Amino acid sequence: MPELYLLLGGNLGDRSSYLADARTSIAAAVGLITQRSKLYETAAWGNTDQPAFLNQVLAVQTELAPEQVLQKVNAIEQELGRVRLEHWGARVIDIDVLFYDQLVLQSQRLTIPHPQLHLRRFTLLPLAEIAPQLVHPVLGKTVKDLLEVCPDMLEVRVHQA
Repeated sequence: MPELYLLLGGNLGDRSSYLADARTSIAAAVGLITQRSKLYETAAWGNTDQPAFLNQVLAVQTELAPEQVLQKVNAIEQELGRVRLEHWGARVIDIDVLFYDQLVLQSQRLTIPHPQLHLRRFTLLPLAEIAPQLVHPVLGKTVKDLLEVCPDMLEVRVHQA
């Protein structure tokens, strides 16, 4: 069964509750969550004039095809109240597909691996916690190695609830 890695994030409302609700919905609609990182907090990336984000990475075993995964996670975002007003804007929940096994895919709606994951410490740190030896199928480096050379200098810390 394919293994999928998802990044959850949000910076509005009760952030940890939104991530918990997303995990519940992912387990019901996408597949079995086999690993999950701690919750990490970081300042907003891209559009920086907004509240700090909580992020978490999940490893999920799924029977769904990549496009079906995207449809399911987009539906979960909508169910939880996500409104897309601006690129990199504040949001209650965001769910990104990071990896789908070693698949390399580029379509109009979906790029796997996520095209910016190697540039984002808030993605790499929780991913390295659960899958440090996972090899990026395009860059040929492990997640741990990508984290060591990541140009993003934003502080990412374990969230203390």
